[in-house]
This record gives sequence, structure tokens and C-alpha cells, in this order.
Amino acid sequence: MTGVGRQVSRRTLLRGAAGLAGAATLAGCGGGGDPTALRFWQFYSPGGGKPLQSKWFTDLVDAWNAENSPRVELEFVPNSQYVDGPKLQTSFSAGKGPDLFVVSPGDFLRYYNGGVLADLTPYLTEEARADFYPELLESRSVDGRVHALPMGGGPLAMYYSVPAFEAAGLAEGDLPRTWDQLLDVGERLTTREGFGAVFETAPGYFQNFTFYPYLWMAGGGLPGLVDEPGRFDSNGTVAALQLFQDLVSRGVVPRTPGGGGASDLVGNLGSGYCAMQYAGMWGVADLRRGKPDLEYGVLPLPLPPGGSSVTATGGWAFAANAQGRDPDAAARFCAWALGSMDAACVERVARWCVEAQSYLPYRRSAMRRAEELGAFEDAKLRTFRDTIFPGARGEPRLPPELNKAVSDVLQACQLNGADPSREVERAGAIFASALEGYAGAPLV
Repeated sequence: MTGVGRQVSRRTLLRGAAGLAGAATLAGCGGGGDPTALRFWQFYSPGGGKPLQSKWFTDLVDAWNAENSPRVELEFVPNSQYVDGPKLQTSFSAGKGPDLFVVSPGDFLRYYNGGVLADLTPYLTEEARADFYPELLESRSVDGRVHALPMGGGPLAMYYSVPAFEAAGLAEGDLPRTWDQLLDVGERLTTREGFGAVFETAPGYFQNFTFYPYLWMAGGGLPGLVDEPGRFDSNGTVAALQLFQDLVSRGVVPRTPGGGGASDLVGNLGSGYCAMQYAGMWGVADLRRGKPDLEYGVLPLPLPPGGSSVTATGGWAFAANAQGRDPDAAARFCAWALGSMDAACVERVARWCVEAQSYLPYRRSAMRRAEELGAFEDAKLRTFRDTIFPGARGEPRLPPELNKAVSDVLQACQLNGADPSREVERAGAIFASALEGYAGAPLV
């Protein structure tokens, strides 16, 4: 695949939040006293809300620091600032970006086109590269060069509460398999105490990510993507937007999710705030720890008439700052942590996915090790691996302008009652303008 060049300045690509430049100093692991240490920004550790994930990161850094130089220091950025806020973008805009950070496919192009993603390829053996599932490494690569290494991930699916179904007089045969059934069953499950389902309603990369499977299964597509079979200006896109609108207008889905948001299974499905929840594989681990007594199940996403089963799978990846204090050491750390064939590396990847998280490893060796650890003795994880994941597409990467345009259309239809056909038509001009002036890496 051939790119179209990187002709846009770093400040221009990262300008989305440049007005807020000058991120506050963060508390780092070890107090930040070593001026040569590599700063690793992420939202897991130290002090994140999930102890096993926090410990995985501290153990990782401790292992590196015991045998390597320079040291790595973890710097925790709250999720609200890292994922939903401008903290990361503004730090790079100000020339003060971290040496190491985690990035999703949805925001990959912001940083690649901005010139801040180091090339990790020289630090990976051919055997290690071949160990990754190629389609899941593609969205982190440009022209055959790897610029971020995924930690693992998991596809989106529909969770359902068995007690909620039983209380509504519904049984396994009533589980929604079609869009019409999703609406009808959702209405039957909606009560004064809870909603039929929870979908993401807040604008951003995650909401776009949850929309893509419904877009694809209806035959729609995203603008500018290489080898994209569908089109955004299509009846399929209109139908998917109409479904998201109907779910809210008919009272099945609340405008505001419960708990910590639409990705919080414990605060929504687990609390009884909803009877079904559209979320990712991480929910298995969250419910195991936060609501272990809840009886629930998972099933593939409902289909439109004539649609084929598809979902999306994403996941965060380690990246090194090409403009940082020591890009070579940062790249070596990424490869050592996630991209080596060393047994310790394979073990840590597997344990991140099956102990700290409930994810699927994106490496064949780590998948085998996860199986040896008994991860898929859990029926729900087997369902994700064997039934849901085979129909998954990797999260696409779009430049910020296109991500914003998709988000605006989705928000207008889902929450503001806009006509989907008109919104799709209106978005076409925005997409065309953005793509005409685009001079970055290919969209995949």
C-alpha cells in the first residue's frame, strides 16, 4: 500500500486542541525524579480504577527498569482527559508530548500524519511481525512499516441480563436477531426502573466505533477507505442512522447511560439500569469482578434484512514519540514489551488479555498461551472467540476531520431527530472537501 506523503505540519495536524497547550505536570511512578527517564502516558497506572490492569503496567515497567536503560516512568492520565479530553493532543502541539503513549486506530492518523509516531519496524524480528494477525496490525502500519503495537482487543457484541428477560416474560427464543426484534424486544424490556438497552450516545471515537458494524452490515461504508466495499452515501447508511434514531426516540435507549458511561457494564447492565448493553469483550472481566452473581449472556449483533454478520474490534497500542528525548529507547521498549518472541513477552501479552482484561490476544503465540491458561473455558469468552470474532473487522483509521464529520451526522440523527437522508447528503460535501485536501497516510 502506498501512502500519499506527509505534507502537513505537526502543529497543523495536532491543532485540534492547540489553544489549550501546556498540559499540567503529571505525577509519575517514582516521583519523576530522573530527568533521563522516558515518560509513559496512559490511563491504567499507577492508581487506575482497575487494580489488575494497574499492576500489569507497574510489573512491566519494573521488569524493564531492572535490566534496561533509560528508565521508564508511568504517568497516569485520567480516562476523561486522555480519551475524551485534549490532554494528549495539546501536549504534542506544545512540543511536550510523552516519550511513550497508547493510541487507538481511530486516532492513529492524527499522530502519524503529525510526525510523532516512531517507526518500530527495525526493532521487530520477521518472526515477531508474522506472529501478529496481519489484518489487526495493518491499521497500525504505513507502507509496510509498523508504528504502534497492539496490546490485544475484543469485538463488540450484545450483552443481555437473564433476570431482566425473565421478569419481562421473555426467554432465550426472544433474544433479538434482527433490527426489528431489537426495537420490539427492547420496548418490552423497558420499565420504570430501567431501559431496554444501552448504546453509546456521547460523541467521539468510541461512538463512531460502535456505529461502524451497523453501517457495514447494512451495506454502507466509510469515505476514503482503501478497498471499502460500501459507500457512505447509500441506503444502508440511512437505515443504520434511522435505527440509532429509533432506539432513542422509542425510549429503548436512554440519552444518557448510567454508571461511568456506555462502556461500563457494571454500572448499566449489572445495576439493572438496562436489560441489554452494546459493548465490547472487556465487559466479561468487568462483570466478573464487579457483579459476579449476575446471570447474563452475549450474542452477535442483530442484523438488518439481507444483512451479513459483522462487528468491529479495536484495542489500544503502544507507541513511541519520534520527537521525544530518546526515540530509539522508546521504540526498543515497545518492541520488548509487546513485540518480542521471548517467552516472557508472550506471557505478559497473554496475561494482559486473560487476567488484567478479557481480551483476545492479537498474536498467535499469545493466543496459544491464553488457551493453555484456560481462558476459554469460560463459555462467554468462547462465544467471543469462536462466534463473534470471526466476523470482526478492525477499527478503521480516519483523519480527525472525517471522524468529526461522521460523529456530527450520528449525533444529529440519533439525538436531534434529523432526517438521515438529508444528513448523509450534507456530509457528502464535507467528506469530499476533507479528502481533496488530505495528504497523509492511507485510510484503512
